[in-house]
Amino acid sequence: MAEIKYEIIQTIAVISESAKGWKKELNLISWNGREPKYDLRDWSDNHEKMGKGITLSNDELTNLKEILNSL
Repeated sequence: MAEIKYEIIQTIAVISESAKGWKKELNLISWNGREPKYDLRDWSDNHEKMGKGITLSNDELTNLKEILNSL
């Protein structure tokens, strides 16, 4: 399996923290040297391990914000 390279450009918010110390974070991340996107997933304390998550473009994040605001 190919190695996934990532760079956390900006940590925007920590949404929650589990009893094991993993944090659900909203970050701006560059995956494999590409343009940064918004990313929501669980991370270990040192950001070396990650859980499953979702990655959103700026337009997708804006649409999600509008949907959440309408709830």
